[in-house]
Parts: sequence; structure tokens; C-alpha cells
Amino acid sequence: MSKRGYHHGNLRQALVEATLRLIEQKGPAGFTLSEAAKQAGVTPAAVYRHFEGREDVIAECARQGYEMFADLMQYAYDKSQPSALEAFEATGRAYLAFARKYPGHYIAMFESGISVNRTPELAAASARARGILERAAGELSERVPPDKRPPGAMVSAHIWAMSHGVVELFARNSPGTASPFPPEDLLESGIGIYLRGLGLIPPDD
Repeated sequence: MSKRGYHHGNLRQALVEATLRLIEQKGPAGFTLSEAAKQAGVTPAAVYRHFEGREDVIAECARQGYEMFADLMQYAYDKSQPSALEAFEATGRAYLAFARKYPGHYIAMFESGISVNRTPELAAASARARGILERAAGELSERVPPDKRPPGAMVSAHIWAMSHGVVELFARNSPGTASPFPPEDLLESGIGIYLRGLGLIPPDD
């Protein structure tokens, strides 16, 4: 192997990008740190200058993913203001868009088994992403009387779970899971049914 790895301009990020490619190809448990090092063009020993092990590289992939995810949801949220409903629905659609565009990051974040509390930086990035959806849910809930108002964190958690389910079943091109409806339509109709059930939006005429 070439020894150019010792003069690599940004070894840390090169290892992250190599890991993301391997995660997409083989899953979060299907590759070794040596494979990531080879793809990055460095020796396996050079990896340990920046990471303690494979899980630490995956955790950094997840951290970067959460930062990107939060930025995307924040943009969707801001763009849809001042309508609380449109802002809430837009953050749900942003979830699907992120999963499609950044599958390696998405898998590292949600399917690798890495705890969001593995590092303070990862925990902060995850909390920021959750906070955007919780804020959107909280604003939407303000139209309900306080004694009947569901907690914003609960509403956002339900929508997050629904979005994740749509991604896993119908937006990842898994064999045998094709849906007769676009994932966006499934999510939008599901959110509508859920919000009407809570009394957060009026029923259809």
C-alpha cells in the first residue's frame, strides 16, 4: 500500500467518507476498519491517530449526519412559516428527503446501534434535530386548549416514528416492499389522520 496516507490532507474526514461508502454497501456491521483505511488510502495504523476504533468512526458519521439532518429540517421549517401546520408537515417530508439523499449517514444515525450519548457532540447534534420537530409540534399544539393539549415531545416522537417506518418500509427500495403510493403521500396522509385524531387540525369536510 502507498504510504501517502502519512501525508494525507484531511485523514479524519477521508476515513469518515470511506466509512459512509462502506456502510451503504455492506451495512454498519459488514466491514472492518482496515477496509475503511484502505479506501481512504492509508495504513490501518494511521486510523488510530484520529479514532479509537470502528464504532468511533461510525459515531462521527452519525454526528455529521445529525448536523446535516437538523439543518435540512430547520430550512424546511423556516421556509414553511408562518403556517404551523405546513411547517410541521415540511419537517416530516425533510426526513424522507434526508434518508434518500444521505443513506450512509441515515444508517449510521438510526441503524448502527451507536448510542446518541456516545459522545457529547453526537448527543448535542441529535438533541438539536429532535428539538426542531418538537418546536414545530409545540406550535401546532397551541391551538388546542391547555387541558387537552398533548405534549409537543409526544407528538413529535410519534411523527418521527411514523416517518422512520415509511422510510424503512417504502423509501429504501427494499425488495418486496414496493408501495402503490409514493412515500410522501403515505406520510402526509398518515400525519393528517394522526393530527385529526388528536384534534390538532379540523376534520375534512
